[in-house]
Amino acid sequence: MPRRNTPRVSFIGFGEAGQAIASGLREEGIERIAAWDILFPVAEGARLKAAGDKFGVRLASSAADAVRETDLIVSAVTAASSLQAAQSVAGHLVGNPYYLDINSVSPGRKQATAKLLDGRARYVDVAVIAPIHPARHKTPLLIAGPQAEEISPLLRELAMQLTVVGATTGQAAAIKMIRSVMIKGIEALTLECFLAAARAGVLEEVTASLKNNYPSLDWSKIADYNIERMASHGERRAAEMEESAATLRELGLDPLMVEATVARQREMGTLGKQEKVRATLKDGRAAMLDAISAAAKDRH
Repeated sequence: MPRRNTPRVSFIGFGEAGQAIASGLREEGIERIAAWDILFPVAEGARLKAAGDKFGVRLASSAADAVRETDLIVSAVTAASSLQAAQSVAGHLVGNPYYLDINSVSPGRKQATAKLLDGRARYVDVAVIAPIHPARHKTPLLIAGPQAEEISPLLRELAMQLTVVGATTGQAAAIKMIRSVMIKGIEALTLECFLAAARAGVLEEVTASLKNNYPSLDWSKIADYNIERMASHGERRAAEMEESAATLRELGLDPLMVEATVARQREMGTLGKQEKVRATLKDGRAAMLDAISAAAKDRH
């Protein structure tokens, strides 16, 4: 496949990440973009298809249709579905396209996916290491694997921001999954700490006291941000943390803290769907915590 700055791009999975990257690539001048999502045939997929129409993306009729005559595939599905996504296209690939696996899964899962696609696609282990908005396709990426250096010039022509971290598949995933132990773990601790403080009537006192140990951090802003992210994306974060747990097990570590984070993130993801919680997500920690407490009591 000759290198050019207008490759044919296919998305398997067209949720938030897929839509963000696709819209950015369209603005970079990429005209031939196709997408498939397993939700397309059902009512829940209407919103996804509307986004595709808005961005000028061809809505495929199947995974096989999406990767027909493609140069570059971006797999952006739920963590649990990453291997199945590769299986859905493996028998339909021609021309040895690149396969960018941006899913938040363990190194072992990435290696299994690369093995599945061996000889059919040039697999690239990709880790997204910042929120996908507002940077979209310019969000910082880590990439790894035997094809990482080869694909780098093409991705950079598309204005994508990336760092090659190694030639071994799973190296980018390892960095992402292990850093998530801290990032998502701090989110869960923030919620637990501040929710307890709010219920005890000492929210402001606890917030101020954290400055004693972490004088450079603004815990008011940290709490606002972390609680909102959990409420908005807790279920997805829980799934990602299950992959962090798998990563630790692959390394011979018992993921005690990670498993607790999974539970707290998943619980918050459920509570975050309630309208009384959603209505407070821009109102600061005190309002959010009150709504979360009320929503939790309603469940019990």
